[in-house]
Amino acid sequence: MANSAEQYLNPAVIRTVARLDLRARFIVQGFLQGLHASPFHGFSVEFSEHRRYTQGDDPKDIDWLVYAKTDRYYVKKFEAETNISGMLLMDLSASMGYTFRQQLTKFEYSICLAAALGYLMIHQQDPVGLMTFDSKINASLPPRSRRSQLAELLGLLAKLRPAGETDFASSMKRASGMLRHRHLIMVFSDLLSEPDDVVRGLRHLKHGGHDVILFHVLDEAEVTFPFTGSSLMEDPESDQTLVVDALGTRPAYLEAMNSWRSNLAAESLKLGVDYVPLDTSLPFDRALVGYLSQRRARG
Repeated sequence: MANSAEQYLNPAVIRTVARLDLRARFIVQGFLQGLHASPFHGFSVEFSEHRRYTQGDDPKDIDWLVYAKTDRYYVKKFEAETNISGMLLMDLSASMGYTFRQQLTKFEYSICLAAALGYLMIHQQDPVGLMTFDSKINASLPPRSRRSQLAELLGLLAKLRPAGETDFASSMKRASGMLRHRHLIMVFSDLLSEPDDVVRGLRHLKHGGHDVILFHVLDEAEVTFPFTGSSLMEDPESDQTLVVDALGTRPAYLEAMNSWRSNLAAESLKLGVDYVPLDTSLPFDRALVGYLSQRRARG
């Protein structure tokens, strides 16, 4: 692909995404608002500028009158908190640069998703920022809502190349520690780490009180295993290689793949994380529309 920011903001795709607002009115009123809706839905409007108390909040900010009415701890929102801040967390490890026969690598596919989501948030006038990670946090762009932010964000991504190994748990812990207030965190990763490390990383994000959407992006070949004959498999992060009989390996591989994704979905559900399994054969705008539609259906 050409190395430019504009490629990730294909006008036809943006029009498709933007039309969602006209067709179903859930981009602004459903998807984003639903992620940071008032916790007092169903109570009187006097509570509309409060949110649930989370660890790290100053106990002095607890509204005791609200506690008396609800028997729950809430703090008064400050003006800066009325708009949710979004943070895109992009996996920059070497495995994200892989594609077998699709036009986009996992990294490029993730950038396209991030571009569309960033567009939606800025359209909503919500700030959005970016962090990239592999075994550590590599680059960070603070959340802003100005129109030039998306170009800066994509310009930064367009200069980067996936490289290095992954330390998902450590990177998520560091990212959460860098975010002082509650954010909507959108993670884009192939999650090629130990499953326990992935869950631990998600716990770090949730412990910080953040809303989390986990976009699990795999290459189409990683999901379907279309290989035949004697095939050489290489781990791009460790350079280890293995020759396998593809036909004989496929059933066990597919079973393990399905089990892995199912377990990730179950663990995410326990933690209150939105888990979105994707592969690069699905057009990324359709993937986003599908996710938004599912979220809308869940109410």
